[in-house]
Amino acid sequence: MEENKRFYVTTPIYYPSDKLHIGHTYCTVATDTIARYHRLKGEEVLFLTGTDEHGQKIENKAKEAGVTPQEFVDNIVEGPRGVRDLWKLMNISNDRFIRTTDDYHVKAIQRIFKKMYDNGDIYKGSYKGKYCTPCESFWTESQLKDGCCPDCGRPVTDAEEEAYFFRLSKYADRVRDLLENTDFLEPRSRVNEMVRNFIDPGLEDLCVSRTSFTWGIPVDFDPKHVVYVWVDALSNYITALGYENDKYDDYKKWWPGVNIVGKEIVRFHSIIWPAMLMSLGEPLPKKCFGHGWLLLDGGKMSKSKGNVVDPYLLAEMFGVDALRFFLMRTFPFGSDGNFSNELLIQTINVDLANDLGNLLSRTTAMVGKYFGGQLPAGSGITADESQLASLIRMGSTVELTAPEGEVDPVLYDAQLVSAASALRNIYENEMEHFAPHKALEEIFKVIQRANKYIDENAPWALAKDMDANGDRLAHVLYNLLETTRVCGILLTPFMPESMAKLFSQIGAPAEAQTWDSADLWGSLPENVTVTKGENLFPRVDMESALTELEAAAAEAKKATLPAIELEPQLEEKVDFDTFCKSDFRVVKVKACEAVKKSDKLLRFTLDDGTGTDRQILSGIHKFYEPEQLVGKNLVAIVNLPPRKMMGHESNGMLLSAIHTEKGEEKLHLMMVDDSIPAGAKLC
Repeated sequence: MEENKRFYVTTPIYYPSDKLHIGHTYCTVATDTIARYHRLKGEEVLFLTGTDEHGQKIENKAKEAGVTPQEFVDNIVEGPRGVRDLWKLMNISNDRFIRTTDDYHVKAIQRIFKKMYDNGDIYKGSYKGKYCTPCESFWTESQLKDGCCPDCGRPVTDAEEEAYFFRLSKYADRVRDLLENTDFLEPRSRVNEMVRNFIDPGLEDLCVSRTSFTWGIPVDFDPKHVVYVWVDALSNYITALGYENDKYDDYKKWWPGVNIVGKEIVRFHSIIWPAMLMSLGEPLPKKCFGHGWLLLDGGKMSKSKGNVVDPYLLAEMFGVDALRFFLMRTFPFGSDGNFSNELLIQTINVDLANDLGNLLSRTTAMVGKYFGGQLPAGSGITADESQLASLIRMGSTVELTAPEGEVDPVLYDAQLVSAASALRNIYENEMEHFAPHKALEEIFKVIQRANKYIDENAPWALAKDMDANGDRLAHVLYNLLETTRVCGILLTPFMPESMAKLFSQIGAPAEAQTWDSADLWGSLPENVTVTKGENLFPRVDMESALTELEAAAAEAKKATLPAIELEPQLEEKVDFDTFCKSDFRVVKVKACEAVKKSDKLLRFTLDDGTGTDRQILSGIHKFYEPEQLVGKNLVAIVNLPPRKMMGHESNGMLLSAIHTEKGEEKLHLMMVDDSIPAGAKLC
């Protein structure tokens, strides 16, 4: 082990606009597993996570909730079942937790901004372009996808305001060199995306301040501006170490580090973040690893879309370690993966209950049954077995047969010992290359080999004649316990609590639970005493578990629904003939604009299928911006008498639904599928 080796690793800091979901948990568990692996090796580790708490979206959410932005984020981060509670539940071993509202971070960001301004890399200008509020991202017209945000697919708004800009374009060549000629960004496929989509078209200078909202860090030399999200958020990786503040004093000790992020923010971490550090004259990160998404029904999980999975619910039902294991075992780290409850249950049953749980349970039970819970002295590795294991590890082909043509059981011993003894080095290579899923695959090859070894040696048959076979039986069980020990050590970063229980059951002393001992076959005492403990991974009944999950999810969703007030239904009856006189038609929005001198009215130009444009005015500007509605299919009643509104003639009325939520009126236009042609009659 390398002396005094240090490892600094970070998650992205999460945006607390709502409770976190399984996608955030996936990233944090992966980073925690990597941090625990490096600690297991004896390295000095610093693991940072936290929350990114400023921005327009938070300001808007707080206003909707009737609280201050600080109160809003405090509840999400520190409140019951909030971010900190979730990481505590998931046994996340972070050493530090940063909030971008922390005083020391605020002061550091103001100094960083001024430092970049003083060296000429930040300048004042005017921004005019497209803005996505949910993603807090600016886009050019050419970057939009079907007129919408290329990241989240939602509508963008026109934005124009005075702003400060970072000279990102100045660092384009250096960033290209970093991406193309080093292994800074992984997986390598992400490099191609960044170069093709952002570097090749030409890096544009980056807007780094806003004046249209106030929930952010003020630019201290121009207080009407607040520092825009990415300068604020990205700098957390160094402010949390004491950069430009006096909270900590170990920046030089820990930086540079490794940034683990989701692929949707790779652009910011692999282009903007290095360019900022270049501007500051600071070392670049050692690595940026962009993992894939957990998909639900083929789509990315999103708090704003509401298609999220609650990690609390899964952890409480199946256990924290089982959930941690599932996330790391099932989805290739770096690629997208399709999440389902069925897949979670299947993984628990196959890998944990059938393979690992079965190996542990059968082995400890047999030691208890045949040897009263303690193996006799002399049950450890034999010289012949050790020699054969070495030959197998070096790639030699070994064949041993007994006189009757049966395989010599010593070969089975050597194959198992060889596989278990070689495991640590193979595992280490995969973990060093950020492939925890492959590391687990290698562990479970050995676990499956150990279960096969049980069948090959049939301990129950050996036990029928203990005088003749007692020594052989003890040796077989020792090999099984030793294999379980080695696998348990390497599984510790993934399932720390369960592996502590496993070590207790197989009687492994502290010195036999270390990284070094994982490469030393025979570290378990020969006369080890085992304890048949609890079943660590009981099988899950698929049907009943899915039913329970569905009911719990429905109950949780019901508990979070806001109180809604509906308009009372009218008692007056309308006869059918009168109703049939109303002509409801599908209309497509060709154009929409605000009516001058009116705060409420929008003027729609509509295709109603007649070949002549129809104009309708609607007082819904409080609920919709014009650009959100262009191209949408709406429903209108088209045979109302014309009506003058603010000097414009309105020919019809758009249909919408209205309710009151938390004392605030909400309106939703009736929209229909794009495949329905304009002019189609509703009946």
